Amino acid sequence: MSFIVIAGNIGAGKSTLTRLLSEKYGWQPYYESVSDNPYLRDFYADMRRWAFHLQVYFLSRRFIEHQRISTSRNIVVQDRSIYEDAEIFARNLHDMGNMDDRDYENYIALFETMTSFLRPPDLLVYLRADIPTLVNQIKARGRDFEQDIDPSYLERLNMLYEDWIERYDKGPLLVVDSITLDFVHNREHQEEILTMIKRTLEKQVSVDQSP
Repeated sequence: MSFIVIAGNIGAGKSTLTRLLSEKYGWQPYYESVSDNPYLRDFYADMRRWAFHLQVYFLSRRFIEHQRISTSRNIVVQDRSIYEDAEIFARNLHDMGNMDDRDYENYIALFETMTSFLRPPDLLVYLRADIPTLVNQIKARGRDFEQDIDPSYLERLNMLYEDWIERYDKGPLLVVDSITLDFVHNREHQEEILTMIKRTLEKQVSVDQSP
């Protein structure tokens, strides 16, 4: 069994890539909870009021998913990881003053306890994208509650993603430039990135199984 995570900012193409990998190779997909999320719309309307609630919801959902993935007998590809919740989104909300120190410390303590029981992914794929790409793809997918996201908010998230990726040490990492590889719209780029991920995973499995 192998466990691949697709990481990246809002609008980077995580769900699209997860779907493409699932369709191409038959890998089992796990998508981020969006349509059934009871806090997301309220959060975008009032971040300070709903930040802690939203992050705890994401944390609990992804912990349950991560546990299920760990017991799966299939190759699994997950749209966004539990690690991004703490390293990127909760950290950013705290930095912006939308989550106070007490709630943030409580959240991080809960995150660290939960993740101590989890096996990290076999491969993390990070989709690096600039702000114009993110904004265009957010508008194109048409989720109404995302249309007023401030580009400066996306920029802060991008900075935190780059900091996290630079420190990432939980396993193999593949960084994909989704600016030059437009796998969302370009069929040739789709094939290129799918092949790249499959070969990277096969190489890692070969290393893990070597005596």
